[in-house]
Amino acid sequence: MSDAPHTARFTLDPAFAVSPVDPRLFGSFVEHLGRCVYTGVYEPGHPTADAAGLRGDVLDLVRELGVTVVRYPGGNFVSGYKWEDGVGPRERRPRRLDLAWRSTESNQFGLGEFMDFVRKIDAEPMLAVNLGTRGVAEAIELQEYANHPGGTELSDLRASHGDKDPYGVALWCLGNEMDGPWQTGHKTADEYGRLAAETARAMRQADPGVELVACGSSSQSMPTFAAWEGTVLGHAYDLVDHISLHAYYQEEDGDRDSFLASAVDTESFIENVVATCDHVGARLKSPKRITLSFDEWNVWYQSGGAPQLSDEGRGEDWSEAPRLLEDNYSVTDAVVFGSLLIALLRHADRVKVACLAQLVNVIAPIATEPGGAAWRQTTFHPFAQASKYGRGTVLDVRPEGPRHLTRRYGEVDLLHATAVRDEATGAVTVFAVNRHQTEPLPLEVTLHGLGLTEVTEHSVLADADPEARNTAAEPERVTPHQATGTTLAGGVLRATLEPLSWNVIRLG
Repeated sequence: MSDAPHTARFTLDPAFAVSPVDPRLFGSFVEHLGRCVYTGVYEPGHPTADAAGLRGDVLDLVRELGVTVVRYPGGNFVSGYKWEDGVGPRERRPRRLDLAWRSTESNQFGLGEFMDFVRKIDAEPMLAVNLGTRGVAEAIELQEYANHPGGTELSDLRASHGDKDPYGVALWCLGNEMDGPWQTGHKTADEYGRLAAETARAMRQADPGVELVACGSSSQSMPTFAAWEGTVLGHAYDLVDHISLHAYYQEEDGDRDSFLASAVDTESFIENVVATCDHVGARLKSPKRITLSFDEWNVWYQSGGAPQLSDEGRGEDWSEAPRLLEDNYSVTDAVVFGSLLIALLRHADRVKVACLAQLVNVIAPIATEPGGAAWRQTTFHPFAQASKYGRGTVLDVRPEGPRHLTRRYGEVDLLHATAVRDEATGAVTVFAVNRHQTEPLPLEVTLHGLGLTEVTEHSVLADADPEARNTAAEPERVTPHQATGTTLAGGVLRATLEPLSWNVIRLG
């Protein structure tokens, strides 16, 4: 590691913009996995539960988080799911084995409960259809149940279940991670591409305006990466709107510098998928441009390394809503998480949907205890701030300044940053991460043609203890604090970014 870094610099000018931000960049994900649903969003009998069984304390936190779209019901879960099991009177719903997570699914929460949830948080639903163990027929039956106004068997069935008005679901995922051998009903690229195309064609017969996401690679490290996208889009290019990306990161072998640079991989992944999509479009001589749905992303300790909020219930085969994947996130994790948000914003021209996986308890920004409290994990704060202040147009940010060497990614910038301009007010928000573990990073931003005169706020998420975490016992241990000494004079913003920090600098 080098000595104290030199100043990092970049210039902002409204003439150099990337793209307006699609609000759906600030989406999340609810899967029937562990306690995301049961004792997460849904817990009848909880002191805060409403008449529908939704936890009021969780609803409040989700609204504060600023989630705009929610993907449901999976995830690996969807590839063995019968949507019909989760509708109608609860006392008649069957209990099923969930092969994906070796759990028992009670089906007490289903499509109607999910639609009630997204209405209450003012978010858009994003439904996944099962293309693992099911196919075209079941997908269009679900579409009819959800969206047809009435006068048919399935739309009338929805009305009989208490929802006379159609749900109006516009955004659909054509399966989940079908490239993965772990997926129930895993398929080759040709098999999946053909099925996705036929499902898309049928769904468009019912609704030409439906918006469809084809399964891309489950990660850039998959042996089939890029060839998978090329084959799938060869079948379905003119029938789908987006292709999906999934990526998770964790610190490995004590290599924190590489972990802090995880967004290098995220940006590479995005750019490589874009190149593949555009290659297929060129080959097909299509004027259409496929955009991206980064509908699973997060820090996730898949091979250990992060403390768990609780280990209760682990290892009990076929138990109901066991405690699974309840990572307890540190300040370091939150800084990496913020950097991943910056990567998504920097590519807002092609990333039009993104879903933080997941929303509650399972690798989530919100944690709960059954019958007890709900609280914000460290990762809650970067997401809430990005959703609140990241609406508008992304400005082109090209940092110059100090770099350092990482084991996995080679030389990387110590500064990772983007900026978003609110077109209505002219305000600009700079989102910035200092990847240096021990040294502050001086920052200078030259402003051209933006008419900005003051620093409204400089919020920082950092801590003297990079392992600090929020828990049920200390739910406010880690919260953003205000920086001092940040100035704007003569068209130049000057700030000092604390070591290992996530920064939100608002200019008015």
